[in-house]
Amino acid sequence: MSERDSASPPHDTDARLGDLFENLPAPAPQVPTADTSGPVPGSRRAAREAARRAARQQQAGEPSLDQSGTAPAPAASGSADSASDARPAPVAPRAEDRASAAAEPVSAAEPSRAPETTAVPIARGSRETFIEHDADATRPLPRVSAPTAASTARTSPDEPAVGGGLDDLFVSGDDDHRGPGAPKKKRRKGCLIALIVVLAIIGGIVAGGAWAWSTYGDRISDAMGWGDAKDWEPGLATGEVYVTIKSGDTGQPVSAALHEAGVTKTADVFYDYLIDEGIAVTFYPGVYRLQKKMTAEAALAALQDKENKLENTVSVSEGGTIKSSLPAMAETLGLPLADFEAAVADPSVYGVQAQSLEGWLFPAVYTFDPGVTATQAIQQMVDRTREALDAAGVPADDAQRVLTIASIIQREGRTDDFAKVSRVIENRLAIDMKLQMDSTAQYGYGSLHEGVVSSSAEALEDPNPWNTYVNTGLPVTPIASPSEAAIKAAMQPADGPWLYFVTVNLSTGETQFSETLAEHEQGVEKWREWCRANPDGGC
Repeated sequence: MSERDSASPPHDTDARLGDLFENLPAPAPQVPTADTSGPVPGSRRAAREAARRAARQQQAGEPSLDQSGTAPAPAASGSADSASDARPAPVAPRAEDRASAAAEPVSAAEPSRAPETTAVPIARGSRETFIEHDADATRPLPRVSAPTAASTARTSPDEPAVGGGLDDLFVSGDDDHRGPGAPKKKRRKGCLIALIVVLAIIGGIVAGGAWAWSTYGDRISDAMGWGDAKDWEPGLATGEVYVTIKSGDTGQPVSAALHEAGVTKTADVFYDYLIDEGIAVTFYPGVYRLQKKMTAEAALAALQDKENKLENTVSVSEGGTIKSSLPAMAETLGLPLADFEAAVADPSVYGVQAQSLEGWLFPAVYTFDPGVTATQAIQQMVDRTREALDAAGVPADDAQRVLTIASIIQREGRTDDFAKVSRVIENRLAIDMKLQMDSTAQYGYGSLHEGVVSSSAEALEDPNPWNTYVNTGLPVTPIASPSEAAIKAAMQPADGPWLYFVTVNLSTGETQFSETLAEHEQGVEKWREWCRANPDGGC
C-alpha cells in the first residue's frame, strides 16, 4: 500500500476526482513569449485570478483548489470536534496548477501563508511612484537610485518623497551606472582652475590700473572730465581786482596773470579756452578792472571792454621785480622806459639807504594824474612801502633787513605758510646755516621764471651775492616786492623747530616742513613723485 493510501481512507468522491484529473487532456507545452502582462506570482493579482478560477470550477462542478493546489476535504459525520480534527485528503493538482506551483515555491514551514508585498519607489520626473512587490519573489526589480534624505522627507505618511538634495546636482550621471558599494568618482577640478585663472587676470588688471592711475591719474581725470572743474561756475564773480597786461603779452602770459590776480580758477583755463574755441585776440597793454572767480569766457569779455581799461593806471604785482614792472609803467603812462630806469638808479633820492630800490616798490594799483613823471610815480610807490613797514611795527633802521626776509617769504611760500617760512629763515640764520633758497639763486642768476621749487645747476652754482646756496646769511638786497602779509610774517615768525620745507604739490601749494634732513628728503621724494605724475605742472 502506498503512503498516500495509508494516510487517509478512500472515499468515493476522491475516486471520482482522481478519475476526473486522469481524464483531463495533457496541457500543451507553453512557449515563452515576450508578453509581460501576466501577474507576478504571489501578488494580489495572482490571488484574484486564482479565486476566479476556483469560482469557475465550482460552477462547472469541479472542486475548488486552495493556493497549495489541494481540494478541501468534506466534513465527516459526527461532532464538531471530530470535524475540526479531520484532515483534507490530498487531491492530484491540475497540470496548470502544477506549473504555477513550480514557478512559485512555498515554504514548507508555512504552506498556507499569503506572500507579503512591499512598496518600492520608482522615480518619475521630480516625484516617486510606489508599486507593490512581492518580498519573496525571485524576479529582480529594476534598479533605481536611492533617494537622499532631502528627497524622502514628507509632511505626511501618504505624501511621496520629492526632489533631491543639493549634492545630487553635483553628482555625475555616471554614478547611476556604478554598482552598489563602488567608490564615487572625485569631482573634477576644472572649475577651480578656471576660477584661479580668472582671478589672476583680474588681479593683473587691477594692479596695472593702480599703476596707471598713480602715474597718469591727473591727465586721465582731465581727459575724462573727472575731478574738480578747471573753470569757475557762472554767477560766482565778486569783488574787484586789477590785472596788468604788458606789451607783447599773448594768451599764455595773460592766462597766468588772470590766475595770479584771482580772476580765473586755474593758470591755464583761460589759454585753453582760447585754443579750444579757436579765438584770435590782440591784448593791449594797460591795467584792467576785473572781478574774482570769473569764468574764462567772462574774463575775455571784460578784457575786450574798453570801460574796464584804466587810464594813467599802473600796477606792481606781489612778488614782482623792478625789471618786470618798469616796462608796463612806461607803456601805460606813455613815458619812455629810459625815464623809469633813470628814476630807480639812485635809491638815495627817495631816502633809501641801499644799493637798489628792489623791494621798495610796493605791490598795488596806482592811478596818476595826467602829466606825471617817472620820478613822481616811483616816489609814490616807495612812500606806500614805508606805510606798510610802519603798520607792521618795523624800526626804520631794520627796514632793509625785514624787506629782504619778506621778499624771500613772498617768493617761497603761499600766504597760509608765510609765518612758517619766516621761522625756517630765522632758525637757519641763528645757527649760521646757509638759507639755500632757490628764489635767491634764481634772482641773482636772472632766472626767476624757473619756479620756486627747483633751479638749474648753473643758477645754484653761480657765485653772485644773492645766491644763498653759495653765501651764508641774507642776500645783499630784497629779491622782489613783498606784500603786507609777507612783511607781517617777517616780523612775527611762527614757533617751531623747522629747518627745511618743500612744496610737495605745485597745484595746491601744499608744503611740508621738517626738522631733520631725513624728513626733508622724504618730502623731496613726494615732490618728485608729483612732478613725474604732472610733467607739465611747472617742475
